[in-house]
Amino acid sequence: MKFVDEVTIQVKAGDGGNGCVSFRREKFVPMGGPDGGDGGDGASVLLLGDANINTLVDFRHARSFNAPRGENGSGANCTGRSGEDLRIRVPVGTIVTDEETGECIGELLAPGQLLRVAQGGYHGLGNARFKSSTNRSPRRATPGTPGEARRLRLELKVLADVGLLGLPNAGKSTLIRAVSSARPKVADYPFTTLYPHLGVVAVGPHRSFVVADIPGLIEGASSGAGLGVRFLKHLARTRLLLHLVDVAPLDPAEEPVRAVRAIEHELHEFGADLPARERWLVLNKVDLMPEDERDAVCQDILRRLDWQGPYFTISALSGLGVRELSERIMAWLEQQAASEPAEPVGLEREDGEGGVE
Repeated sequence: MKFVDEVTIQVKAGDGGNGCVSFRREKFVPMGGPDGGDGGDGASVLLLGDANINTLVDFRHARSFNAPRGENGSGANCTGRSGEDLRIRVPVGTIVTDEETGECIGELLAPGQLLRVAQGGYHGLGNARFKSSTNRSPRRATPGTPGEARRLRLELKVLADVGLLGLPNAGKSTLIRAVSSARPKVADYPFTTLYPHLGVVAVGPHRSFVVADIPGLIEGASSGAGLGVRFLKHLARTRLLLHLVDVAPLDPAEEPVRAVRAIEHELHEFGADLPARERWLVLNKVDLMPEDERDAVCQDILRRLDWQGPYFTISALSGLGVRELSERIMAWLEQQAASEPAEPVGLEREDGEGGVE
């Protein structure tokens, strides 16, 4: 399935049903009076966060959505039926923006969360509503109000606990294949990964986290070079960044250092709080170096970078150090989760629990 993370759609809520002008006419009931019923409310358009969808590709062809209108009122004080709200399923992590005004309507951050994007029209009033002591036979009814119409831009930012950073061919796809069931393409040429991949890493019973592999960055990515700039936004919601570096290039004394500094520069240029995000350095492909030289080379890289944060030496291909890395990530995420609320405040869910939309 093709990965699509930005689409534009048109939504139209249902109009309210019209009120009815009617008079009661029955045998042996003189002066029956007005009995026109109200119309029904028009249906609203709501977006529903769905954890089983991970792309917006379904909206490439279905771009227009119309909710049903409310039925008109009728005699005998019968109220028209209200339209059933139209629920459109979107991936969790979708940001919704009004295309015309630029207003951010909201974000869907949890499965089952509902977001109203177009309000249905209100019902019109039947003539029975206008009966009074001075107007016994009103011939007045009101039409329903039109439903709201909007042109929306849907933008997906994948929700993952851990994001993988690095230059092309740093070994990100190999790592995500090693720790999860995700199967991104792996090859010996740059830009093998063309769109983000998500993988679930199972560390133990009921202990797992989600990792996101984005296309490799190159110098100038924040200005539009390469593929990475389009997908850097997907790292904005990750809690932890793993910065993968190939430590076995032709010049291991200089190239890994330049690679790390190039990525750091692109993070600062892109902004979005990415430079301040927790970031761990992962020195990959250590199996390609002689065993007696590994420690010295890695320590020299850390010294040149003046790296003060956590670091790990692994081989994603052979699995060396991968299990230890996964355990440390899981422990860190559990520590972070212990200090955070379990669910956003004011969240409305499909099951009806929670607060406002």
